[in-house]
Amino acid sequence: MAVTRFNERAILTTKDEQYTYSDIFKKRGLKSVENFATAELKYPTPSEIINLREEKVIWTVGTKYFKLAKEYYDDEQYWWVIAWYNLRPLETDFKPGDVVLIPLPLEDILTAYELI
Repeated sequence: MAVTRFNERAILTTKDEQYTYSDIFKKRGLKSVENFATAELKYPTPSEIINLREEKVIWTVGTKYFKLAKEYYDDEQYWWVIAWYNLRPLETDFKPGDVVLIPLPLEDILTAYELI
């Protein structure tokens, strides 16, 4: 099983009428909604960052987190590693010409995030 940002996260059940009485949920016969609790990721300390190798990429039109993750980690599901490391959760937080830092190797950054 791959390491994900969802590992060991609590699953919350919402029974709020706002959700359960909507037409979409009625049509599906749902009486509650389950979702993951908000992640609490640890950002790497300066000493952990020193031990990482950073690849610099220039953001251009068409750059996507999942494409960078596929290229550098061989798995697009790790797009969030790049987003979190750069403290920019959305691709729209970048503009062409910005520098994106890719932390390497993947195992070391996941360890710094305390996920492995």
